[in-house]
Amino acid sequence: QVQLVEAGGGLVQAGGSLRLSCAASGRTFSSYDMGWFRQAPGGEREFVAALRWSGDYTYYADSVKGRFTISRDNAKNTVYLQMNGLKPGDTAVYYCAAAPAMGSKYYSNNYSSREVYDYWGQGTQVTVSS
Repeated sequence: QVQLVEAGGGLVQAGGSLRLSCAASGRTFSSYDMGWFRQAPGGEREFVAALRWSGDYTYYADSVKGRFTISRDNAKNTVYLQMNGLKPGDTAVYYCAAAPAMGSKYYSNNYSSREVYDYWGQGTQVTVSS
């Protein structure tokens, strides 16, 4: 069982930055692949970024590539999402998610699918004003 708690959301002007964090409980955090998703009002939950348990592979949605960076600190049981160059379209509730580490080939084909993640945080609101 893994419990995830996000923090770091808030209100920021367009062009600004925020860093989200997701603290995980449990001693096996380093064996989980981690993802960030977001859900705008009236929209579906969509993939943002993902990171393998080893930290050696990262994946991004095209809409955030070059602006967002996902990272992890296994010693702190925490995954981060650094968001730069924020746009009003980035406004959403952001969720982190955890999946027990799976084969690299399978994960590379499925990292953006909500179904592979077993654990979810409660979400943190990010609002970007124009």
